[in-house]
Amino acid sequence: MKSPARILIVDDEAIMRDSLTDWLMEEGYEPVAVEDGQKAIKLARTQPWNVVLCDLKMVGMDGIETMKKIKEINKDLPVIIITAYATVNTAVESMKQGAYDYVVKPFDPEEVSHLIRKIISHQELLQENILLRQELKKVYQFRDIVGKNYKMQEIFELIGTVADSDASVLILGESGTGKELIARAIHYSSPRADKPFVSVSCSALPETLLESELFGYEKGAFTGAVKDKLGRFEEANGGTLFLDEVGDMKPETQLHLLRVLQEREIRRLGGTGVIKVDVRIISATNKDLERVVKEGSFRGDLYYRLNVVTIQLPPLRERKDDIPLLAERFLMKYNIKSKKKLEGISPQAMALLVRYDWPGNVRELENVIERAVVITKHPIIQSEDLPANIQNFQESKGVKPKTIKEVEREHILHTLKENRWNISQTSKVLGIDRSTLYKKIRQYGLSPS
Repeated sequence: MKSPARILIVDDEAIMRDSLTDWLMEEGYEPVAVEDGQKAIKLARTQPWNVVLCDLKMVGMDGIETMKKIKEINKDLPVIIITAYATVNTAVESMKQGAYDYVVKPFDPEEVSHLIRKIISHQELLQENILLRQELKKVYQFRDIVGKNYKMQEIFELIGTVADSDASVLILGESGTGKELIARAIHYSSPRADKPFVSVSCSALPETLLESELFGYEKGAFTGAVKDKLGRFEEANGGTLFLDEVGDMKPETQLHLLRVLQEREIRRLGGTGVIKVDVRIISATNKDLERVVKEGSFRGDLYYRLNVVTIQLPPLRERKDDIPLLAERFLMKYNIKSKKKLEGISPQAMALLVRYDWPGNVRELENVIERAVVITKHPIIQSEDLPANIQNFQESKGVKPKTIKEVEREHILHTLKENRWNISQTSKVLGIDRSTLYKKIRQYGLSPS
């Protein structure tokens, strides 16, 4: 459900404020009325508004001056000037100074209502366009994959190298390491970027359904096939097909896939004709495919077709220097999603996140941050906002836990080193101000040496 539009009313006449407030509430808006320009400016600085209705002649600061100050705070905030002095000069002056429009007292409420509806409609359209552009630009390029760890930097370099080719890529890594994100980065950095990226999970469907999903079927191919259906290969034609968990594919489907890779054509289930396809294959698995090939449950010839280029994604426990970056990215994401304004993650909580082993990798970290954002009652995520298994991780490993102070000292020192003792950058990463950081440095006797 959409929030009602917020209207700021500025008028030094109580009767005008009250009548406008009552009428706008009846119209379904959320009005707030103040009696002078100073209060309006303060509210414009501290709260979001859709429209300002401002009287021209007021005691003290007049409407034009009030509007100017409000426009300095938010140049895009529409201001409607209300005036009892309807002359060409006042109209021209108010519009010249940035008013959206003006209305003359006594005015017809329907006239004001029409203006407000027009403004709100325009704002909604702009917002939809912004969201649409963001969605269209969601191309999973390098900037969308967080990683300053040297292993991730090597992967970024490899993505840039393979993106321009049509070579098949096999992405290996544990569950939750972001294999599909890497696949999308390759696709959207390649000449195929404006063509489809189609993803299919080879472990989510039984063999018969997976084949119809990949190759499609024709009407009458089996009971329930009442019309032709395109397969994922046809959907991805000209683009990229991402085969997730390809190691779970059954032998018969492996054979069909091998034929497609060799001949670059498919045959729908129940069909007789062949369909040419131009598709780049990127596959991923959390299995040791070399071992699976030796065991005989995965075809060696298919493995070599898929494995022209290999990208090995490290688990999160091997790139712990990326944990603070990832945690901050997820905090920003779920701040927006839950409409919160959390300021950061405490050094103690961050130290616990860095110390944990993350068997579920990046996906588990994201879930933990989302949970913390939802349940925290503090402006900064604290240690108690994290799950018990993370708080007690050292105890569960049979290692004597360090004190919170020891954990904090170690984390602050680590972050200082990571940022080459840049105090401004380190305080920003830690979510504390510079004076607090200096205090902690003195408290723990830290120095660059």
